[in-house]
Parts: sequence; C-alpha cells; structure tokens
Amino acid sequence: MSVRCALLLRAVNVGGRNRVPMAELRDLLAERTDLRDIATYIASGNVMADVTGDIGEACAQVRRLIHEAFDADTPVIARTHEQLVAALEASPFPDAVADKMLHIMFLEGEPQPDAEEALRARLQPGERIALVGGDLWIDYGLSGAANTKLTRSVLDRALGTAGTARNILTLRKLIELTA
Repeated sequence: MSVRCALLLRAVNVGGRNRVPMAELRDLLAERTDLRDIATYIASGNVMADVTGDIGEACAQVRRLIHEAFDADTPVIARTHEQLVAALEASPFPDAVADKMLHIMFLEGEPQPDAEEALRARLQPGERIALVGGDLWIDYGLSGAANTKLTRSVLDRALGTAGTARNILTLRKLIELTA
C-alpha cells in the first residue's frame, strides 16, 4: 500500500545555494528510489510522491540522494495529504491580512518545550506565531518576511529542530497535488 506525500525540501534553489534542479531530481528519484508518481511544484523544493514503505526512511533516502547528486544537505520533511489538510484546518490565524504573509513551518521533529515563548520575544509589531501540533504558524502581518527577526538561525535555535516554511497559498496547492 502506498501513501501520497509531499516531501518538503528545506532551502533549495534560494539565494544561489543548494541548487537542486527539480527535473533532474525527479529523474533520479524515479531511477534510484521506490517512490512512484513523482511530481514537483515550483523550484523551491516541493516533491509529491507515492511512498510505499516507511515515510521516515523515504525522507532519509531522498536526503542522501540529494547530498550525493547535488552536494546539498537539506532536511526532507514529509506530510501526507491528510496531514496537510489537517494543518490547514488547524490554522490559528484565519484572520490573516494576506495569504502570502501567512506561513506554516513544517518541523522535522518535536520543538523544544519553550520554543514558542523564546520566539515571541523576537516578534515585530503585527507578527504572530503559534505552535500547532508539529507545525509552527507565522503570520508576518503587513510587514512581510523581509522585515522579520525570525531568521532561520533564530527559528532553528529556538525550535531545536529543522523546519521548512510554505505560505498558505503553497499549502493549498500541495493539498491539491497530493489528493
């Protein structure tokens, strides 16, 4: 039996580093993994695939393959279609001013117990955060992510685990593509 998943790569094809061409990655995944019905969405690291075995092992295998083929080390975080739907339904900020300013950060592991408190101290006016299950929601408000103090290093340090963020528009598209 297989499960349709979004395999979310962190920080690929942004800022000129961790270059992972999606067409090449699709071909490699088809040739060297048990993943099936592989598709990608935009160049920033969204892979949809049917996973037939252990999802955690599939993530580890994809991470190793990306490292070997592209010399990029990036966490690979999986969410099933059902998990993506549940995440959207659990959004703590339905009143967000702009969809593209509302992000969900999918976490690789459990966050530190005091993560939310540590991150609240870094919020800019108009920003909001909430940990919901295994995800961190960030509403950047009207200022957007460009003006935040919630940098990747700040988030990683406070959370104690890697994560990768997508805006709500991309989340909706991932739900559609994993259905």
